[in-house]
Amino acid sequence: MIYICPMHPEIKQDRPGMCSECGMQLLKHETRSMKHGREADKHAGHSTAMFFRKFWVSLILTIPVVLYADVVEKIFKWFPPEFPGSAYLPFVFGSIVFFYGGFVFLAGAWREIRGRMPGMMSLIGIAISAAYLWSIYAVFAGVETLFWELTTLITIMLLGHWLEMRAVSGAQGALKELSKLLPDTADVIRNGQTETIPLSELREGDTVLVRPGGKIPADGTIADGESHVNESMITGESKPVSRKAGDSVIAGTINGDGALKIRITKIGEKTFLAGVMRLVAEAQASKSRLQLLSDRAAFYLTIVAVGGGLFTLIAWLLAGAEVSFAVARLVAVLVIACPHALGLAVPLVASISTTKAAQNGFLVKQRLALEAARTIGTVLFDKTGTLTKGEFGVINTWTLGGQTKDEVLSLAASLDALSEHPIAKAVASKAKELGLSLKEPVKFEALKGKGVKALVEGKEIMVGGPALLESIGIDIPNELSGQIQDAGKKGQTVVFVVRDRILLGAIALADIIREESREAIKTLKEMGVKSAMITGDSEDVAKWVAAELGLDEYFARVLPHQKSEKVKELQKRGLRIAMVGDGVNDAPALTQADLGIAIGAGTNVAIESAGIILVRNDPRDIAKIIRLSKLTYAKMIQNLFWATGYNVVALPLAAGVLAYRGILLQPALAAVFMSASTVIVAINAMMLRNKKI
Repeated sequence: MIYICPMHPEIKQDRPGMCSECGMQLLKHETRSMKHGREADKHAGHSTAMFFRKFWVSLILTIPVVLYADVVEKIFKWFPPEFPGSAYLPFVFGSIVFFYGGFVFLAGAWREIRGRMPGMMSLIGIAISAAYLWSIYAVFAGVETLFWELTTLITIMLLGHWLEMRAVSGAQGALKELSKLLPDTADVIRNGQTETIPLSELREGDTVLVRPGGKIPADGTIADGESHVNESMITGESKPVSRKAGDSVIAGTINGDGALKIRITKIGEKTFLAGVMRLVAEAQASKSRLQLLSDRAAFYLTIVAVGGGLFTLIAWLLAGAEVSFAVARLVAVLVIACPHALGLAVPLVASISTTKAAQNGFLVKQRLALEAARTIGTVLFDKTGTLTKGEFGVINTWTLGGQTKDEVLSLAASLDALSEHPIAKAVASKAKELGLSLKEPVKFEALKGKGVKALVEGKEIMVGGPALLESIGIDIPNELSGQIQDAGKKGQTVVFVVRDRILLGAIALADIIREESREAIKTLKEMGVKSAMITGDSEDVAKWVAAELGLDEYFARVLPHQKSEKVKELQKRGLRIAMVGDGVNDAPALTQADLGIAIGAGTNVAIESAGIILVRNDPRDIAKIIRLSKLTYAKMIQNLFWATGYNVVALPLAAGVLAYRGILLQPALAAVFMSASTVIVAINAMMLRNKKI
């Protein structure tokens, strides 16, 4: 069994305990699933409350310790009231603060040292232990103690942790927010009766009633009803989507103004939402190159701090300084060097960016993938189903003999409505879209390899390709031949409409280019990113699509297994490539590319070959990925600057290099600076939430 911290997912161990970063109780790994999202949130709240409680108790006990400190008497000329045993008041209260308030840091330090990964807790633990042990000795030796420095240091560190955890709990809420999308109950229809049951009792095959405005409890298919469904929390699409009988719906989405009966197909961990949560968890657990760099820097900073602290202690003792002064310098160096902000700088930004990605319709499987997106120079799109809809659509209609386009299309659709052929379905769909009335065909007959024929209002109507015209001896007139040849060059399919052996017109069909694709390519150009296309279609088709969209380059007649070779070709030119495909046929190319993006994933979120998955079939989201990557990287760099910059300035001051000029950084002030840098890093990271992509 693996135990992890809900606030710091990278902290894992094989037995129960407390987090070495924040001190909260570790949870079993399975509690990060959807059904335990609220439980993890509760534990996080308890941990935050624990730091707040310890802070107030420590603060109350610190006040009298400071009032009885020699430094207050010297500076303010204030002498506290004396009573029997008053000399031991700092010792008693300081000991309580050390063991009660400082236990979190001591326990964390022990776990870090035992795991051979010294870090922030180790530095704080060593610092407060050194101050306390010296003070115990000083009490009985009759020399100056460090109790006021010790208690203020612990109190300020607790306050800093509390402020940080409040920021972190608000920022790392991806899984918590996703779990809130689900309703607590479902209205299930059993034996003709509707009963309300807890979500945990829902089963596959159940039929549930979702009233207007209600949340859909699990993935399923609409059995009855029609409505608009708000899927913005899953796909990022703000406009409600029309859903009718036979359409699939996703758990957590919100029903519009129509009542729906939904047959449940997936529950629990099998649902799309659970899959999204697993991907978010994986992304939050994975590390980017910058995070690996900051982790390594934090480790070395710990080693440097311990070494520098010991050097400072020995140097001051050799210089003849009082032991209490030398120990205070040691404590200040250890505290100011705490790599807490450094350890928080990158993970917090990455966590927020992962959440922001999910809210905008794409899922980050690997943080390295999101980090790579900012350097992409060329986006290579698969054509079918990505730049195009992957289905036939009517492109143009030409007429002869005074016929109107609507008349020609209506006659063709009257016959094609009875056919299941993709071209016939496209013609029928176009007629329906235009609201054309269809005639009732009689004696319908399929002409193998040529088309179809039937009687409409007593006249023989035929619809088919060039083979149909050839079989009945009709030549294409000159006034149409130019358009037909041009359509052929563009890879379009042309069908002809004939009435009583007289040609009435022709209809050109092709794989429809998405309007979103035009906008996507335009946006990429404005960002300075080139776009290319790869397809198995003919040169004519590829050339036409590339010209329509304004692509920089295209590759035609490429077989699925050759796509990865084309990616390699582009990479050999020194280009960094993002491959955008459906994640199945394009798997090798997605893996070969510097960034693999699976588009049109729908409810399949288990595409292994892609680093980023688009929930909806919208190529415009590619630009969002690149923008988010750049914003994320900028925030990480800013945070690394804040996390390390203060160390460069404050470490020498803490060691006492300017002591000869009366400038000293006391341990308590060092704790203020350290906590301030951590809070600044957290606030700066949270500003990413309000950035538009």
